[in-house]
Amino acid sequence: MGDRRRSKFSLCCFAPRLRPPSAFEPPPPSADLRQNGGDGERESCPSFTEFRFEQLEAATGRFSPENVVRDPGRGRLGGPSDAVYRGELEDGRSVAVKRYERGAWPDPQYFLEEAKSVGSLRSERLANLIGCCCEGDDRLLVAEFMPNETLAKHLFLWRTRTMKWAMRLRVAYYLAQALEYCSSKGKPLYHDLHAYRVLFDQDGNPRLSCFGLVKNNVDWRRYRTKLAFPPTEYLRTGTMKPTSAIYSFGTMLLDLLSGKNVPPAHALDQIRSKNFSMLIDSALEGQFSSADAIELFRLASRCLQDEARERPNAKSLVTILRSLQKEAEVPSLVLLGVKEEVCITEALLWTPLGQACSRMNLTAIHEILETNGYKDDEGIGTELSFQMWTYQMQETLDSKTRGDTCFKAKEFAAATDCYTQFIEGGLMASPTVYARRCFSYLMNDMPREALGDAVQALVIYPDWPTALYLQAACLFSLGLEDHANLCLRDGASLEAKIKRH
Repeated sequence: MGDRRRSKFSLCCFAPRLRPPSAFEPPPPSADLRQNGGDGERESCPSFTEFRFEQLEAATGRFSPENVVRDPGRGRLGGPSDAVYRGELEDGRSVAVKRYERGAWPDPQYFLEEAKSVGSLRSERLANLIGCCCEGDDRLLVAEFMPNETLAKHLFLWRTRTMKWAMRLRVAYYLAQALEYCSSKGKPLYHDLHAYRVLFDQDGNPRLSCFGLVKNNVDWRRYRTKLAFPPTEYLRTGTMKPTSAIYSFGTMLLDLLSGKNVPPAHALDQIRSKNFSMLIDSALEGQFSSADAIELFRLASRCLQDEARERPNAKSLVTILRSLQKEAEVPSLVLLGVKEEVCITEALLWTPLGQACSRMNLTAIHEILETNGYKDDEGIGTELSFQMWTYQMQETLDSKTRGDTCFKAKEFAAATDCYTQFIEGGLMASPTVYARRCFSYLMNDMPREALGDAVQALVIYPDWPTALYLQAACLFSLGLEDHANLCLRDGASLEAKIKRH
């Protein structure tokens, strides 16, 4: 079996593919960059701001658990302490707010100095730090929000949509540029460099999270590194050095090449034995040349040297990776494979319910359903059954009224019972009642029942975007992300069509 795999690897995976000469040119720098070695400084990013606690509290919905940034496979980023929240400032900007547990920064002056130092950096290769808050015992950092998830999610968790070879090269190149930029600005020490620290912006371009640049001496005394494979010097001394980021960069090169977390010791053994086929992601078959793959494996092995002085510096990483860039004319969104999802996000920006469902912001969904009331039921043309002429009619209508009262009071179990009584009464087919019972089911951790109601609401009212958005929320709860995104797209398209007419 191993021999057959190596043979196929040599004949197919390493077969060179012809491309036009322009495809081998490195991606051009953005127009708003001032050149600085491998990268430049970003002028469009807002200046560093000291926020008031109440501003960030409002931006994050009073630090609602629903706004905690999640990533499948790792849970909440930062865990129960040092949580990261998605927020929206008064001017409409989306931000990522990192709230440290109390006591993590006992010296407020040191926190402010460290935050301002990192906040002085401006690069399109970073998810830039745009502010902080230091009031009483509260310590918070505010960064640009990156809407297109993490490298870990794209690389490890979406197995039905494999990251293309050219995109993996671009990630490595941009990450190297970020490290070089930080080194040139006197910030070479990066903590916990791993695939969850690489984020994708609205254009699908990879960026390095600025949170890993903030050095907290207390953190290093109290907490172990979150790296799966920490550098040798950390294992020896319990401390990180500037060259530690290069070691971690090497482990990330292995991640990009293999599509999984490979122990460095095992990878180095395979590289020394030239068993590259045992490490390469089989899903990349036919996308690259043997020369490029071997060059990257050798670069990774240099980064993973036990002796820090034997590792390359960030500038040499940029030089090597620049020469390997492919398909530079193709936008990152296309290479990343999320162009459709980004288009959905843009379409939902003016759609409050669609946006709330895409974020699974349950508080916002409830408020919108409550505010909208039954206006969408008007003109649907539902027919009343014979029961309307009986005593049962009033009893059935009363059950809906009781359900609405419970729904408003967030008594969702009681609301479900009342709406069920109304639906079983057969008085009329109300999509809004199904929508409200759908949400009540969601709040009672019954996503399958909720999905059934969302589908029924669409059957009653086929031109109702609300039903499609609620279907998306149910599918997200069931872990069916691709299907959920399709419902979001259909809902946004339907809503756009309605607005045009």
